[in-house]
Amino acid sequence: MIHELLQQLDEPFTGEALFDHLPDIVYFIKDRSGAYLVVNTTLQQRCGRQTKAQLLGRTPCEVFRSPLGNRFQEQDQRVLKTGKPLLFQLELHVYPSREVGWCLTTKLPLKNRRGTVVGLVGVSKDLQLPDYATAEYQHVATAIEYAEQHLAEPPSIPELAAQAQMSRYQFDRRIRRVFGLNASQWLLKLRIDLAQQQLCETDAPISAIALNVGYADQSAFTRQFRKTTGMTPQDYRRTGRRGE
Repeated sequence: MIHELLQQLDEPFTGEALFDHLPDIVYFIKDRSGAYLVVNTTLQQRCGRQTKAQLLGRTPCEVFRSPLGNRFQEQDQRVLKTGKPLLFQLELHVYPSREVGWCLTTKLPLKNRRGTVVGLVGVSKDLQLPDYATAEYQHVATAIEYAEQHLAEPPSIPELAAQAQMSRYQFDRRIRRVFGLNASQWLLKLRIDLAQQQLCETDAPISAIALNVGYADQSAFTRQFRKTTGMTPQDYRRTGRRGE
């Protein structure tokens, strides 16, 4: 039904008009090279451009000053080359006014019918945080990156708090403010999200995926996965493949 509806539209649906009405969200679609194809008004304004057309066909390095442009472009290339999404990345944005603000960024690969990555779509959602939080959340972002890189041997919450140069209590409060979860819940979600991605996008054995997300054996992983999602890993993989 959705295909029939979209085929009846006068122009291809990109979501641009919808996201033009959401001033706290940056929205974009990029091509295989990482150049902007679609942007919303918020992104245009924050880049200090008079029109959206001034952004189209340009890459982040051509739009943002270093090091932001370089970081955004590196993210894009990672998604485009691996086909793996970037989920809820906590990062700092600098606006034309030189004010700074924190956001959560998600980027998803766009694939053609053969499964080849041909572009990406992404959003960055503003976090309403107090001005004094800028330095503190830079440390939180460091801890989050550390956790993402060590999921095969998941760090403890005290370890992550140390990475953030905070007490466990302070770290837990910051994570709650950003993600709406306590630190333990957030770390579990990070591991389950990665497991779901690997179940749907790879043919790796479930036992290998269990190790990749920090479980010593498949049975422990299966129990936690089922408790969290309501499905066994095998059933989740089967359902995800049918939905492709």
